[in-house]
Amino acid sequence: MGSGFSRTAGLASLVAIVAFCVIVFGAFVRLSHAGLSCPDWPTCYGKATWPGHEQEIVSANEAFPERPVESHKTWREQGHRMVAGFLGVLILGLALTAAWRRKVIVLMVVLAAVSAAIGIFAYRHGAHAVSAACSVVALLLPVIAAARLDRAAPWRVAVILLSVVIFQAMLGMWTVTWLLKPVVVMGHLLGGLTTFALASYVAIRLCGIGVDNGQGSSIRRLVAIGIVLLGVQIALGGWTSANYAALTCGLDFPTCQGQWWPETDFREGFVLWRGIGIDYEGGVLDVAARNAIQMAHRLGALVVFFYFGWLAYRLARSGRRKLSLALGLGVLVQVVLGIANIKLGLPLGVAVAHVAVAVLLLLIMVTALASTQRRVTMEA
Repeated sequence: MGSGFSRTAGLASLVAIVAFCVIVFGAFVRLSHAGLSCPDWPTCYGKATWPGHEQEIVSANEAFPERPVESHKTWREQGHRMVAGFLGVLILGLALTAAWRRKVIVLMVVLAAVSAAIGIFAYRHGAHAVSAACSVVALLLPVIAAARLDRAAPWRVAVILLSVVIFQAMLGMWTVTWLLKPVVVMGHLLGGLTTFALASYVAIRLCGIGVDNGQGSSIRRLVAIGIVLLGVQIALGGWTSANYAALTCGLDFPTCQGQWWPETDFREGFVLWRGIGIDYEGGVLDVAARNAIQMAHRLGALVVFFYFGWLAYRLARSGRRKLSLALGLGVLVQVVLGIANIKLGLPLGVAVAHVAVAVLLLLIMVTALASTQRRVTMEA
C-alpha cells in the first residue's frame, strides 16, 4: 500500500474509533437523562465548558431559572459535545487528505468548514437566516466536491463524511433547542451510526479487504438487505428510547403487561412530527402508544435475529467464516442484552452496552459488504 493509502486508511480508522466513542458516550448521556442538562447550544449555561465553581452555578441558575444546574450531569452533555467537536475536526482532516493535491476540491472542503463555522457564529448571535444559508452551503459543498473528485469510492465517501458530520451537528443543536424531540433524537442516533459506518467503510476498503473479481456478487445483495434491516431496527430502538417506551411492559418478557399482545395505538405511537415547543423529557405518549413502539421493536428484533442467523450461515458457506462467527455471536449477545434491559429494569450499563453492540454489528455488516467488493488499487 502506498503512503496515500496508509495515511487515509489510518485517519479513517481513527475517525471510526472516535465516532464509536461519541455514539456510546451519547447513549450514556441520553440514558442517564442528561440530554437537556445544558439548556443552550453550543455553550453550556453560556460557558465553553460548564459551570463548576459556586459563583458560576449561582450565575447560571439566575440566567436559566427554568433549568437549574445539575453538576453531575452538565459535564456529561458538554463533554459529549467536545468529543463530537474533535470528531468533526478529524473528519475535516480526512476530507482534506482524500482531496489532497486537487486544489479546487480542497478549496471546496475548506469553504464548507468555514461556512459551517460562520453558521454557528450567526446562530449564537440570533442571525438565524444567515445561519441557515451558511449551513446549506456547508452541506452542499462536500457533496459537490465528492462528485467532482477523480478517485475511487472510498476517497469520495471520505469527503462526503464532512456533510454528514455537519448535519449531525445541526441535529445535536435541534436535540437541545427542540427539547428532545423524538424524531430528532432518533435522527441524531442514525446520523452518528452513518458517520461510523462510512468512516469504517473507508478504512476497511483502503486496508485491502475485497475480492479481485465478481465472486462476491452473490452474497452482496443479502448483506445489503441485512444492513437495511439493522438500520430499521436501530431506528426503532432509538424511537423506543426517545419516547421513553423501553419499560412500558414493566419487567415482563416475552409477554407485555401479562399479555402476548397488550393494548396498542400504532397511529399515535408513530407520529413523527408534533410541532415545536413541546418538552419531550420523560415522554408525552400514553401507555397504548408506548406499547405499540415497544412491540414494534420486539418484532423487529425477531426478524433481524432470524435473518442474521441465516445470513451467518450464508457467509460461512461463502468462505467468510470469521465474519459468520462474529455476526452470530454479536446477534446472540445483543438479544441477551435486550432481554436483560427489560428484566433488570433498564440498568445504565446494560442499556449502554446494548447500543455499543448494535454499533459493532453495523461494523461487521460493513466489513461483510466490503468483502464482496473489488479491492481498491493504487490506480483507483
